[in-house]
Amino acid sequence: MIYIHGLGHWHPDNIIDNKFLEELDIGTSDEWILERVGIRERRTVLPLDYIAETRNEDTREAIVASCYSNAETGKFAAELALKNAGIEAEQIGLVIVGGCSPDTVTPAEACTIAAALGIEAQAFDLNSACSSFGAQMYYLSQMRPDALPEFVLLVSPENNTRTINYDDRNTAVLWGDGTSAAVISTRAPSRARAVFHTMTSSPRGWDKVTIPRLGHFSQEGATVQTFAIKRTVKCFREIQMQYESRNENLFFIGHQANLIMLESVSERCGIRANRHYYNVDKFGNTGAAGAPIVLSQNWQSFKAGDKLALIVVGAGLTWSSMAIEFAED
Repeated sequence: MIYIHGLGHWHPDNIIDNKFLEELDIGTSDEWILERVGIRERRTVLPLDYIAETRNEDTREAIVASCYSNAETGKFAAELALKNAGIEAEQIGLVIVGGCSPDTVTPAEACTIAAALGIEAQAFDLNSACSSFGAQMYYLSQMRPDALPEFVLLVSPENNTRTINYDDRNTAVLWGDGTSAAVISTRAPSRARAVFHTMTSSPRGWDKVTIPRLGHFSQEGATVQTFAIKRTVKCFREIQMQYESRNENLFFIGHQANLIMLESVSERCGIRANRHYYNVDKFGNTGAAGAPIVLSQNWQSFKAGDKLALIVVGAGLTWSSMAIEFAED
């Protein structure tokens, strides 16, 4: 069992709306985008002029042009998570970071983010692409409570627009930037506890979603969407069975890949609109940060007795699920 004490999130100010993408003249339109992925806006750490002028042809230049580093955005989200948890940075005994496109291969980004926060503690990366938050929670759930420090900080800095080819309409319409953070504990109780965890991989599908080192993001879109829908439906039904079919208090947050995918899952599982939380229409696919950001944005909406199925899928291919129960403060 893992207790969630505080969540935080951060998005950059620069907005890539559908009109901006139309003006790139890459064969897309607001109608085309909404019909296929249901996304209206995304955020980016890149200057809009840079995207318009270069189409991000060279991802190495994007790192230089970026307004923020992963260490900076990780710090911003983590500071909010610490504030919401009501603890100080020095109380963190372990920092784990993961996502799709780290700034550095060496050192671990957990070290750069911990340093930015002034945390002197164990720090390492646990990456599983868009499933990173689920992977981190799963592996911590397998450890003895006395083997971990009282408080652990999880961060997913996802500034993936730096990997996008803005001449490719199929990928340019998807991605936005955002960073999530969570303060968790296996020892100190809180009003939210994750009581059920899964983590599964199918490595034969490793080549379906890739970001080569210093290269552009690519995926087999139709294949990946079908995979994501099937796995998410299966995971939701597994959690649904834990609380008896169609429990009135069971909410759903999925991987924020695109709205069409999430709506398909909701239709197949009979999830009512007021039980489904998402933000992909306003922020795009923010990778591993997507689902925890949605949880952070809606944290105050949950009341005692509510249950939440949080399900993520990612490259690898990997998928993960957890059931979160809410109690009184």
